[in-house]
Parts: sequence; structure tokens; C-alpha cells
Amino acid sequence: MRLFFPLLLLAFMQTPGMAQLPRVASGTIQRLEQFPSSHISARNIDIWLPDGYTPSKKYAVLYMHDGQMLFDSAATWNGQEWGVDETMGTLLRMHKITNCIVVGIWNNGATRHSDYFPQKPFELLPKSLQDSLLHEKRNGQNPLFPIPVRSDLYLKFLVTELKPYIDSHFSTRKDRKHTFVAGSSMGGLISLYAICEYPDVFGGAACLSTHWPGTFTVENNPVPAAFEQYVNTHLPSPSRHRIYFDYGTATLDAWYEPFQRRIDAVMKQHKYKGRHWTTRKFEGADHSERAWRTRLEIPFVFLLK
Repeated sequence: MRLFFPLLLLAFMQTPGMAQLPRVASGTIQRLEQFPSSHISARNIDIWLPDGYTPSKKYAVLYMHDGQMLFDSAATWNGQEWGVDETMGTLLRMHKITNCIVVGIWNNGATRHSDYFPQKPFELLPKSLQDSLLHEKRNGQNPLFPIPVRSDLYLKFLVTELKPYIDSHFSTRKDRKHTFVAGSSMGGLISLYAICEYPDVFGGAACLSTHWPGTFTVENNPVPAAFEQYVNTHLPSPSRHRIYFDYGTATLDAWYEPFQRRIDAVMKQHKYKGRHWTTRKFEGADHSERAWRTRLEIPFVFLLK
């Protein structure tokens, strides 16, 4: 079965530019306009600081992908947002989480799949299949991968360029125990990849509606098996890391349960349990910012409690 979700794809296809700052209900936003990189294309970075932010305190840091969809529905293509500012502000006021800032990394539109598709699992695929995927079309028109997969470079940008900047310009706790990464769909994949590739940098990852198929077909698709093989050999120590997964049962999320169950089996095999790992199923939840917003408190508390 092969299905296409053009609107869901468009949700992540906004092109960075001289966009207005998001309006937030809690905290403040600082923007790094077209933050440069020697590894990947420049992109906007939106940094959310909680109410009362002060250099006299130290803050954990949560790096989130698809940064243009996090804060302000008036600025997104579909009128939806994650509601990160509202959820973070509420949890902080209720003292449910540690002091934290959020770094929203914008995707760069057309190159999102190339940036977020985990590179080492991609390279586990037969060369003929790699070539086939690189020629796949989005909605039968635009390339799904307009450039080769470069998620290793994306993570290098995050770890060696963006994180040092954030740590030197904001009052952060720089250590692994206070550095986290989160995203949805392809952003869920790259978040898991980040904690596996850089276990000494990231102490936790939240992967919402993780897009295990990698592309937009599930029949005879070897990509999920490649992800499973990679996770089995690269999971970091369960004693020092926290990993959150979830999925819904509607629209694109309807594909995910069998693949997630196989990953869950790998997690159990590697002794993940209790406060270090959870997988949640949300009946009726679809693949949208609206759905992720309704449950965002759960992964935030899981990582930041």
C-alpha cells in the first residue's frame, strides 16, 4: 500500500526567511536569523526563554526540530503549533520540571528529509535501494531528497556549532544530564539518531509520532528494519539516558504501531525500563501539531522532571 499525505508534508516545508518573531503566551523569544554553518545550510533559530529568565540561574536546554512550528499558530502554514511556550510555562509554574530553555531549529523546507533521515541506517540499505530512494518524488513532483542524506552533518552542526553558541550566550547547564532533544515524525527519527550518535552530549530524547517507514510506503519497505538494526547496535546506556516514544492511530500515525513494537522489543532487550524509557499509544490521535500539543506535557515531564 502506498499513500501520500500532501498536506502533512507541507506542514514541514516552510522556507526560512525574514519571518516575524513568534508571539508567545509565556516567556520570550530571541531569534538567531539565518544562523550560519560550515556543515549545512543556514537557518533560523528561535530560542524560548521562560518568564523570569536570569543569568544568575542555570538552565537545562531542550533542542527541538521543525522550529517554525513550535510557538505561534498565526505564523504557521496550517494554523497549528505545538504550544511549547504554553506547556513549558505551565509546567515551570507548577514546579513539575527543572528550569529550561528551548532552542527551536527551523527546518530548511525542501532539504528536511535529507537533514533528518538518519544517515547510518540509510547506508545499511542496499546501494540500489539507496539510489531508488534518492530519486523518489514527493507527490510525484518534487524530489523527496533534493540533496544526498546529510543528517550526520546536521548533527555535527547542532553539536559543534549551535550548542557551543547557546552555551556561551545563555546561562545553561552544559552537561549531558541537562541537554535534551525532541521532535516529531522525521524529527522523531533525527532525535533518536542524535542521542545514539552523541550519547555524551544528549541525556534524553523525545520522539513523537516517529516516522519509522522513512518514506511514504509501507509494503515491502526495508527501511524500518534498517532502523531496528541500527538501534540495536547503537542504543546508549539505559542508566544514563531517557528515551520517550509515542504514536497515534489516525492518518499517518496509523502506520506506526507494528514498527514501534519492534523498537520497543529492542529497548527491552537493552534493559531500558522505568524512568529511562516509555512508549505511549494515543487512540484516535492523528499526525499533526494539534495532536502533539495535547500530549506535550507528558514527554516534557518525562525528560525534565
